[in-house]
Amino acid sequence: MPPKKKIAMTKSSGKSTREPAPVKDIQEGRAKRRGAEAVRETPESAAAAAVRAQAQAQLKAFEQGIKLLHAGKYKDAKPLFAQAAGGPNREMAHNADLHVKMCDRRLEKPALEFKGVEDRYDYAIAMINVRNLPAAVEQLQAALRLDPRADHVHYGLALCRGLSGDLPGAYENLKRAIELNPRNRLAARQDADFSGISNQSPLRELLFPEKP
Repeated sequence: MPPKKKIAMTKSSGKSTREPAPVKDIQEGRAKRRGAEAVRETPESAAAAAVRAQAQAQLKAFEQGIKLLHAGKYKDAKPLFAQAAGGPNREMAHNADLHVKMCDRRLEKPALEFKGVEDRYDYAIAMINVRNLPAAVEQLQAALRLDPRADHVHYGLALCRGLSGDLPGAYENLKRAIELNPRNRLAARQDADFSGISNQSPLRELLFPEKP
């Protein structure tokens, strides 16, 4: 008979072996870890969203301030620049702070002093050129109170009202300007600022009475 083979005995390490965890337990553990990671990520995402919202609000305030500044509304522009100065974009915040100081300087300037009709008229024309029509109307009306027969002031006021969409008001002032000086009819016909409204009634009938 062939000799019996000895069975090799493995030495025990002394450590107990555990059975592998069931697949279901592994999946549940992974889900819990993903949930914990999501909880940790949520505050970061919320913070990033808050920064984006602040940056958008900063840009909006700065742009609105610029529009008001160009319109000469320094008092209204200043708080918008102050708001933008506290935003997260440092470069924009710095520029906004400079604009706050600019508004302060403009607001501290003494009120304009006009010596007479011509000073007010010249200032009004400058305001018309930058389309600050309310300021122009204010000075032209003040000039007419000083000299109601100033035809060029009536002409300027007609232009202001026409550009503002007040065609009946423009008609009345232009009619008076022509009565005081008939050459104002031809001037208005050739005036580029009147070109957009001269073909509309009632200005059309005033400027081109020869046309049916």
